[in-house]
Amino acid sequence: MPDIPDQIIIGTRGSPLALQQTEMVRAALSRRWPKLRLDLRVLHTTGDRVPDTALAGIGEKGLFTKELERALLDGQIDLAVHSLKDLPTASPTGLRIAAVPAREDPADALVSKNGRRLEDLAPGAAVLTGSLRRRAQLLHRRPDLRIEDVRGNVQTRLRKLDEGPASALVMAAAALKRLDLAARITQRLAPESFLPACGQGALALEIRADDPQTAALVEPLDDRAARLATTAERTVLATLEGGCQVPLGAYASLEGETLRLQALIADPDGRRLVAAQAAGPADDPERLGRRVADLLLDQGGRDILAQIRNDA
Repeated sequence: MPDIPDQIIIGTRGSPLALQQTEMVRAALSRRWPKLRLDLRVLHTTGDRVPDTALAGIGEKGLFTKELERALLDGQIDLAVHSLKDLPTASPTGLRIAAVPAREDPADALVSKNGRRLEDLAPGAAVLTGSLRRRAQLLHRRPDLRIEDVRGNVQTRLRKLDEGPASALVMAAAALKRLDLAARITQRLAPESFLPACGQGALALEIRADDPQTAALVEPLDDRAARLATTAERTVLATLEGGCQVPLGAYASLEGETLRLQALIADPDGRRLVAAQAAGPADDPERLGRRVADLLLDQGGRDILAQIRNDA
């Protein structure tokens, strides 16, 4: 086993959610390595610097991760804590994901005024979300809704709902739960029927590929079920070359030694939505991800992707 260092520097974004997630990782490392000094370094990402611009309109990968990855490669930090759904599917040369800790709830959540569920919102109600994937699924269920873009950290989005005219907001349940705001959830949108982003609810602990010391520290935090499920989901994303401009969702779950995967692709207005699912051996999540991606393409996803790219 490699020598354990006396100190490591953990890189994180500065949002309240990012800091809370990083503190969770630091606490887990401290419990396992009580003599280890764990320092935090807050870095600002491209996505943080353009808080009022729709993500789909920026058209750039790694909006919330590339500055952290650059700091890793430059040796400024030893470990980066990411929300896995923000991380591009291909790691830069010299970096790798060393652990995916146990996953929080992968579902999306509806936060509404007056406690109304999605099906009970008034005709033409305005719903806030910054995600094309959420927009497409909302409109597929309720084409009468008005979907309005929202950006900002969790607290900012809740404030925009509370102080503005919109009736509801859709965001990740995990974000609300990690910030002790679960009481704001009006309705959990079950991930089996309202598919989340690939990797939603999971964290990724990224390190330099040539750093066995830090690897030895963080790899015990890896959760097999979370890694297998998110690997299958992210393989769909990688196969379809999806990003913020493509309404794409996926959800995988481990049942014994069987991995079950659902995925969908839609046009931004939710008029056309193609879904596929399959199951396979747990030890080959990439094969399952490619299989479901191919099913999506063959069942109409190829035409949707072509149209989205033609309109871009």
